[in-house]
Amino acid sequence: MILMLSEMSVESQIFYSVLLFSWIVYTWEAYLASRQRKIYRTTTHVPAELGNIMDAETFEKSRLYQLDKSTFSFWSGLYSEAEGTLILLLGGIPFLWNIAEQMLYRAGFSAEYEIIHSLVFLLLATLFSAFTGLPWSLYNTFVIEERHGFNQQTLGFFFKDAVKKFLVTQCILLPVASLLLYIIKMGGDYFFIYAWLFTLVVSLVLVTIYADYIAPLFDKFTPLPEGDLKESIENMAKSIDFPLTKVYVVEGSKRSSHSNAYFYGFFKNKRIVLFDTLLEDYSPLNKEGTEDTSGNENTELKAKVKQNLNKKQGCNNQEVLAVLGHELGHWKLGHTVKNIVISQVNSFLCFFLFAVLIGRKELFAAFGFYNTQPTLIGLMIIFQFIFSPYNEVLSFCLTVLSRRFEFQADAFARNLGKAKDLYSALIKLNKDNLGFPVSDWVFSMWHYSHPPLLERLQALKVDKQN
Repeated sequence: MILMLSEMSVESQIFYSVLLFSWIVYTWEAYLASRQRKIYRTTTHVPAELGNIMDAETFEKSRLYQLDKSTFSFWSGLYSEAEGTLILLLGGIPFLWNIAEQMLYRAGFSAEYEIIHSLVFLLLATLFSAFTGLPWSLYNTFVIEERHGFNQQTLGFFFKDAVKKFLVTQCILLPVASLLLYIIKMGGDYFFIYAWLFTLVVSLVLVTIYADYIAPLFDKFTPLPEGDLKESIENMAKSIDFPLTKVYVVEGSKRSSHSNAYFYGFFKNKRIVLFDTLLEDYSPLNKEGTEDTSGNENTELKAKVKQNLNKKQGCNNQEVLAVLGHELGHWKLGHTVKNIVISQVNSFLCFFLFAVLIGRKELFAAFGFYNTQPTLIGLMIIFQFIFSPYNEVLSFCLTVLSRRFEFQADAFARNLGKAKDLYSALIKLNKDNLGFPVSDWVFSMWHYSHPPLLERLQALKVDKQN
């Protein structure tokens, strides 16, 4: 293969090297997934060390759920890789660029309007991606998630949500892309600095406004009512100087019974968001019925709630505090800031290398652009294809770092005296989300941003009585 590549033109060497690396990555990922799938298939009984943590029924449910997800991931991954390969081999990118050009000509725009041309191309590309991904998303939601009791969406809600997500994405993507392209084209020799600063500002603005203005378009956010839980959260935040201003409960149960919690905000304006499925006292799965606040949309949700009445979901107040102690540990230990710094250093490096490579016409010719070098296409080629080996290495390093941060955040919660409650909360959350507690060591090392359950429990076990 290497000998064959050496005899090709530079453009062909670039193209087939990108294609070859893509399939090497896919083969590696498929191999790792097959190792983990073997674990799902062969580990049919609760291991002795898990006997006090998980009952046989939950173990079997989680095994079957993860096996279904793994099989689905194999076929969807194979389709995605085959689709990407065909797009490259058949010249799909220049073809779509030409379609966008024809649409512009019909609308009265000439070839000099490159930014508008790029926006039309982006719109067509995202539409194509949305339509080709729709069958996979439908199967995942209404077959796999439904089969294992997680899906709470109706078909109507799903399509309404998908359309809304697409429109919101375009409202953000197109203006940001147009400004970025303008900065790159007009920024002169140091455009990469201005482009980096622009993306930094955009990312900080999006993080700031997401939970207040974007997320409420999809889910209902309500302030956590006054009571013991809210008072305890505020006291814990005060004890570690976390500048908490508001605590919200998000109605995540209308789309899925998976649970989560997070905080957001900058400087002295921090907010905490708790999914209703995380809270034992709020989860609809623990109630005899739900209040109909949205007409007929809740009818199917009520039926699903009744089917799950035997399943106690969520954590009690002390366990919720332990989970938040872990999350606030990320803040107190500077993990959030460190991740932002790493992200921005990487972003600056990528824009700098982009500035070095953007003038190489052979990069464009390798992907079918012989007579023109559009900036947007250059961004796609360099960031998505040329940087792919670097991105794989970086992704693995960040996964390793993330696991380290998770252990540190667990230790922080333990030092707050929450070891016992975090121990039980991790077990409950693993059960609620049907996490499988046995994993192949190579798969875990490469993929898990959070340590396996047993490793986290072992680290907490020493001081569990605190």
